[in-house]
Amino acid sequence: MKRLYAILFAMLLVTAGCETNSNLNIQSVTDQHIETTKAPNKMPKDMPSTFNFMVRFGIGTVNKNEINTFQGTVTKDLIENGTASAKIKFTKEELSSIYMKMRDINIMAIQEFSPAVSGCERVPFSEDMWEINVNGETNTFTWTDKYCNLTDEAEQVLELRKFIQDIVEEKPEYIKLPEAEGGYQ
Repeated sequence: MKRLYAILFAMLLVTAGCETNSNLNIQSVTDQHIETTKAPNKMPKDMPSTFNFMVRFGIGTVNKNEINTFQGTVTKDLIENGTASAKIKFTKEELSSIYMKMRDINIMAIQEFSPAVSGCERVPFSEDMWEINVNGETNTFTWTDKYCNLTDEAEQVLELRKFIQDIVEEKPEYIKLPEAEGGYQ
């Protein structure tokens, strides 16, 4: 019993000694997010007829870029000149390839992207806001690369967004949009 008390006392001392060090920007154990096991993949193997998504992204919290299959639109951030939008339609093959990538990463089960230790931050950083609907079930989440250490899921979602963005940037409707002027700091 004395040994158990000694172990508990030692754990209490270690936990109490884990304070935030602002010079090193390290967070205590109690401020860390612990990833949970992902739920089983609920996405059908084949893309259903009711599949749509919207992703809004940009630098910091300026999420002016948007790819939206619910409305069939794309919006481009022109930075100093506002935004420009166009109607856009994905081919069945493009949507199917996007769906399969989403299914591969089990995107409908993703809820949280916070790294276990988030003390280091990037400036500038990007942020994405997602809404995905598959067969009437919707998943919404926000993702950021603000923290230096990205989770595997965050890296997968970033790759997915870049994959979708590459498809959009090849479309004639997007190419016709004005060029952005200026920049973000």
